[in-house]
Amino acid sequence: MFPAPIEKSTSSVQTAYKVALPVALLLWLLPLIAIFLTSIRPAVDINTGNVFGIPSEFNLIENYSAVFQQTDAWRYMVNTLIITLPTMIISVGLACLTGYALAIYKFKSALPIFFVFVAGNFVPFQILMLPVIDLSNRLDIYNTVPGLVMFHAAFQTGFCTLFMRNFMKALPFELIESARIEGVGEFRIFWHLVLPLVRPAIAALAVLIFTFIWNDFFWATVMIQDDASLPITVGVRSLNGEFVQQWQLISAASLLAAVPPVIMFFLMQKHFIAGLTLGATKG
Repeated sequence: MFPAPIEKSTSSVQTAYKVALPVALLLWLLPLIAIFLTSIRPAVDINTGNVFGIPSEFNLIENYSAVFQQTDAWRYMVNTLIITLPTMIISVGLACLTGYALAIYKFKSALPIFFVFVAGNFVPFQILMLPVIDLSNRLDIYNTVPGLVMFHAAFQTGFCTLFMRNFMKALPFELIESARIEGVGEFRIFWHLVLPLVRPAIAALAVLIFTFIWNDFFWATVMIQDDASLPITVGVRSLNGEFVQQWQLISAASLLAAVPPVIMFFLMQKHFIAGLTLGATKG
């Protein structure tokens, strides 16, 4: 007697979902669409107030080529890569080691140490600005790329450790015990047994850290003052003249700066999704 209303209710939910999904997608993409339209406008549109309307001309090639002709965009991109890749490798590498130690070894201070890593994620970066500047000046690494990489790695390792420890904690401990009984050394267990099992988690974490560091603006502004070492997120401000705001070029440069993280995600998409869903069906 009762299946009909249930089917009707399910059909209504599906219809509402199909209607709401495109609307939500459009709202989510609206800022990106607006930035893209701005990036292909001629400068006269912005000067005359045509900021949100249809561009009078579509200067796609002119504006995007001007980003590289009028600024050191390529150098900023290379600087960002030099900052991002070492930070990602150091943070993920340290997190694998600390996550393994905190998840596999049994010692009294394991939980308090883990809480220290977790607590560090809740400290606002703005509070640490002055101590970081003071420490970097004392170590003579202020306004240097290695200094920025060092602090990025220090700040990201806490989150990475939390991420990797939880994944390694879910591994079947019997595998590690069996390897130990067979006489396999700890490093070989870590390298040949544990790391292959958490490879999807490592890939997912690498994508996240790459995106975080590539898109960083705060620490790049605080730690780097030399124009030759600026990353792309800070370097785009050089597109502004002293008296003219070239929003079309800034928008074009911003979209170009977003391309590498998107490429990174699509290259690692399979591993990224597998890492996020690892253990979701366990039990």
